[in-house]
Amino acid sequence: MSPPDTSRADSARPLNGAGEALLTVRGLKKYFPIRGGILNRAVKRVHAVDDVDLEVMRGETLGVVGESGCGKSTTARLLMELIEPDEGELIFDGCKVGSRELPLKEYRRQVQMVFQDSYSSLNPRLTIEDSIAFGAQVHGTPKREALARTHDLLARVGLDPARFAGRYPHELSGGQRQRVNIARALALRPRVIILDEAVSALDKSVEAQVLNLLTDLKAEFGLTYVFISHDLNVVRFVSDRVLVMYLGKVVELGEAERVYTHPQHPYTAALLSSMPSMDPDHRTEEPPLAGDPPNPIDPPTGCRFHTRCPSIRPFCATREPPLADVERDHAVACHARVPASGYHDDAAAVPDPEKITA
Repeated sequence: MSPPDTSRADSARPLNGAGEALLTVRGLKKYFPIRGGILNRAVKRVHAVDDVDLEVMRGETLGVVGESGCGKSTTARLLMELIEPDEGELIFDGCKVGSRELPLKEYRRQVQMVFQDSYSSLNPRLTIEDSIAFGAQVHGTPKREALARTHDLLARVGLDPARFAGRYPHELSGGQRQRVNIARALALRPRVIILDEAVSALDKSVEAQVLNLLTDLKAEFGLTYVFISHDLNVVRFVSDRVLVMYLGKVVELGEAERVYTHPQHPYTAALLSSMPSMDPDHRTEEPPLAGDPPNPIDPPTGCRFHTRCPSIRPFCATREPPLADVERDHAVACHARVPASGYHDDAAAVPDPEKITA
């Protein structure tokens, strides 16, 4: 299958980094307790998300990548307030989420989510039109108006209302169910949509259709996306900026094309070097990284990547690097790249993504 038509996405993109922050995250932390003993007390805890700061700019698509277990999905659920953070705050359009100015119910109307599993995220007892209309009715929309909007949205996502409105989730294919989930997210007329692995379970042909659909809907409704995926090619296609996570921390954040062509963090370079190549003369003969990610129950001190880093320096194990700008709109958390962290050496430059080895 030929790759998606990137010209369609580019035409809808704002200038990278331009505009103001619509959603701001400050000091976000989430630890999951592990209980044990006779009294079932919390004896340990999983550091799922650990002091994350980020801004989602109005009208952009922010891609989020990283290995399984790095905290991407937990971050998405924290942004949706589906789980309560241990620390940190969310600022949406200048108002603190949960305050008198922006109650949680109003925030959730403006920020919606499309989940990875298109089947389990739909109520099997509700028809498609009832699933889409339900949220709008909860927020006070009359039933007749909610159903009319539902039929309009079904048509916009490529599903004929006459054929699909009365069906149940088990009667639809995976691609059709995901279109229903997208329509349901749009039913409340949100400003931000969080897409957590929204196309990972789809066939490549269907994936391309859904990606182009998301691009069209973004332009039509003036949406802002937070797009989480393992597929680095898909993230590059849809994103204006890319955020890279490792073991609950943000290690790099910058304009998408810049991150892909000039990664500044060794982990980002290794992640990109793991992408399959179509060139038969360029084969990946060794894994880009040695070993598995550390245990999030007992993460390493200092830089969390130092146990696998090919450019480790002595104090990387004791001093945590801050996320700081290495150039305009490109931040990285690496002692070797940020002079402000107390260490800088040109010899410690990040290896080329095509040359990095274990």
